[in-house]
Amino acid sequence: MDVGDPRSLDFTRLAHDTDAALASSPVVIVDGLFARHVTPRTANVRFDIFVHLPADLRLARKIQRKCLRDGFPLDVLLRNYLNHRRAAHEQHVEPLRGGCDLVVSGDRPVEVWTAIAANEPIHKS
Repeated sequence: MDVGDPRSLDFTRLAHDTDAALASSPVVIVDGLFARHVTPRTANVRFDIFVHLPADLRLARKIQRKCLRDGFPLDVLLRNYLNHRRAAHEQHVEPLRGGCDLVVSGDRPVEVWTAIAANEPIHKS
């Protein structure tokens, strides 16, 4: 089964790990394609954020990360994207947007989000 399908996840393990994290920290951030599917047993206040990024930028960043940085074959990545990932994103990820508390644009550099999360002023160069 393709890892772009939520059925490939071990939800019991995710819930267990999230419960363990909630037991030791007042704030837990669960990040990933299917973070909305994580359902801890521990009572908690939940705030879901959907990071929107256009398909071309998602693909460009994946090429930068997997192919340019890690040496993954570009032809394999593109074939997988065209045959599986693009449709999986539309089927499994995009529908989650409507149930989130906040939708933000992901086209800003990661440094901007780090500054926002740390409540630091953002300095443009």
